[in-house]
Amino acid sequence: MHMDMAHYLLTEPRKDKENVATPPSPAKEAYRRLLPEKLLNNRTRILAFQNRPPEPANNFLAELRADAASIQDKPARQRRYIPQSPERMLDAPGLVDDYCLNLLDWGSANVLSIALGNTVYLWDASSGSTSELVTVDEDDGPVTSVSWAPDGRHVAIGLDSSAVQLWDSTSNRLRRTLQGVHESRVGSLAWNNNILTAGDMDGKIVNNDMRIRNHAVQTYHGHHQEVCGLTWSGSGKRLASGGNDSLLHIWDVSMASSAQSTGRTQWLHRLDDNLAAVKGLAWCPFQSNLLASGGGVGDRCIKFWNTHTGACLNSVDTGSQVCALL
Repeated sequence: MHMDMAHYLLTEPRKDKENVATPPSPAKEAYRRLLPEKLLNNRTRILAFQNRPPEPANNFLAELRADAASIQDKPARQRRYIPQSPERMLDAPGLVDDYCLNLLDWGSANVLSIALGNTVYLWDASSGSTSELVTVDEDDGPVTSVSWAPDGRHVAIGLDSSAVQLWDSTSNRLRRTLQGVHESRVGSLAWNNNILTAGDMDGKIVNNDMRIRNHAVQTYHGHHQEVCGLTWSGSGKRLASGGNDSLLHIWDVSMASSAQSTGRTQWLHRLDDNLAAVKGLAWCPFQSNLLASGGGVGDRCIKFWNTHTGACLNSVDTGSQVCALL
């Protein structure tokens, strides 16, 4: 940055060569001798690396190496522990081996209902006690589906005879029987407040209002094989249904037709990316438009759907059929 000093050093050798024959005058010689003393402090170079520069007070590279070593020494973050053995195992003799049926349901009162043949049992997870709720007649059985009402007290059971019964679990009393709506077994049930939705082997889905005498109020038409899974969204405005026809439907509650109507319901989305029956269904509790579905042995995948657009966001191969999702 010292332009005068740089100019002097660049031009001094050339002047010496040009004036070799003529000796410099004493005045010029004195000037040349004084100039480096004043400008360069008796240095002959602008940049001199005669000695190694001193080490900085804080050695940056040494600190980096120390930090890297400390990071390596830290233990890896522990992964979430997933137990490989069940916490409790219950005997279930007589459990019907049928993928399309829904024979287990856990109620809000922490009681598990399970259908074994013609009998429905209740297992209280708090006390560990087991009790029998009902054994249906041979002509009506076996039991093909169970579903707890939101109150955790009443449980609906679907029958092979096409009827649906509502039982009070505290008094073991039959409160109501729904008949004349379905013509085949009822393998799936789902509650939406006071509405009990039932799906049968013929692919018909019916909304039953349990508060009124003429309970069948709405129907959904879209499946042409047995309805394997039903679940309502948290808002109660969307219904997801999976069928043995490998179809997944998303229905809007406002688009259902009346039970007496012969017209066909227009679904919101018909999703046919599945390769087998769709049974496991679960709405995301914190993102209302996200739905997970599980397929049978020919599909083996859990798929995640955007129910606003109908797009499949992800598909995970589980290596086995998916019977239920929570």
